[in-house]
Amino acid sequence: MNVQFQRHDGTSAKEVVDELINVYAEVYNIPPYAGDPFFSVDSFSDRLHAAFSMTGFETVTARLDNAIIGYVHGVTLTADKPWWNSLGDQRPEALRQAAEEHRIFWLRELMVLPQHTNRGLGRQLHDTMIAGRAETTTTLTCIIDNQPAHDAYLRWGYTLMGQIKHAPESPVYDAMYLPSH
Repeated sequence: MNVQFQRHDGTSAKEVVDELINVYAEVYNIPPYAGDPFFSVDSFSDRLHAAFSMTGFETVTARLDNAIIGYVHGVTLTADKPWWNSLGDQRPEALRQAAEEHRIFWLRELMVLPQHTNRGLGRQLHDTMIAGRAETTTTLTCIIDNQPAHDAYLRWGYTLMGQIKHAPESPVYDAMYLPSH
C-alpha cells in the first residue's frame, strides 16, 4: 500500500474539509453512532470547523490513489477545557502543570475508512502526528464502548485517567494520556 501522509494547518485543512467530512460520514455510519444527533455529520462538521481556529490545530491525512483513507486531527490542549477540568485530581500533577504550560497535544479524532482498518494505518497516522508536535504529552478521549480503539490506545502506551462527557448529550469517554514522548 503506497500511502502518502500530509500535514495541514487550519488554513490548508479547509481546502480538504469536504474529504475529511466524507471520511467521518462513512466511519460513523454504523451503530451505535448512526442516528445519534451527537454523531451527526452536521454536528461533526460544526466541531471540525470550530477546531480549525483553535491553538495548534493540525491534521495529518493518509492518501491512497489520491483519496483520503484516514486522518487524525488535534490541537494544543488549553487548561480551561471543561472535560479536562472535570477530571480534577485524577490528572497527575505533572499533567496539570503541562496543560498550564501548553505542553499537551489533544488528539481529537483518529479515523480510518473501514476497508483500510487492521493494517496499522491508524498507528501510522497517530505516530506521524505526535512525532511532529512540539508538545511533550498527548491526551485523548475514547468512547468507553469502542473496544477496538480503546484496546489500541492501551497497547500504544496510553494510561487511563478517568471518565468524562464532552457534552450532556455525548456518550461517556475514557480520558487517557500518553506520557512524554
